[in-house]
Amino acid sequence: MAAQEAIGRSAVIGRSRHSHIRQIDATRPAAPILELLAAEVRIGELEAALNEARAAAFTDALTGALNRRGFDDAYQREVARARRNGSRLALALIDLDDFKRLNDTLGHQAGDEALVHLVKGLRAALRPSDILCRFGGEEFVLLLPETGLSEAATAIARFQRHLATNALPDRDVVVTFSAGVVVQGPGESLEDSLQRADAATYAAKRAGKNCVVTA
Repeated sequence: MAAQEAIGRSAVIGRSRHSHIRQIDATRPAAPILELLAAEVRIGELEAALNEARAAAFTDALTGALNRRGFDDAYQREVARARRNGSRLALALIDLDDFKRLNDTLGHQAGDEALVHLVKGLRAALRPSDILCRFGGEEFVLLLPETGLSEAATAIARFQRHLATNALPDRDVVVTFSAGVVVQGPGESLEDSLQRADAATYAAKRAGKNCVVTA
């Protein structure tokens, strides 16, 4: 009887030992799976880093608006769409008023704050399809797809009024801008459109600033 019990215990122990060995064998495929998951995570991280680098290459670091490179890319896309659909493409050149004086009297930090303030306000007022670019300094270009001249001018003037009633955060300073608005003609180059918008912006400055002139 004791011998049978010993044999039984031995059989149980043997089954337990062999069962344990089978569990180890079953876990061996987990190593390649973990390696695959780690590789997928790494690929995702690399893709995210690549997207961030691409966004940085097309974006103005201070304001978050597109830079010239980003604008050129967006413009080519929008002008092709406008020509394909036969729709209008409005362009506005926006120039902050008295920007040099703001920098000279309050410092460049205040100037940077004014630029960021302008872009934040514009983004809140613009449609998702509108494209804003910082062309350099205090000068911005706004593309308004499928928009006529009077409609674009009205939208810019409305934003001017909004900006003029909202001072810079934590500063008792109100910034304004002058704008020239054009609609790109059939076959007109970007350079020609910008020249017309620039002339209109200059006319807005001469007219007393904080106004919109169309061309």
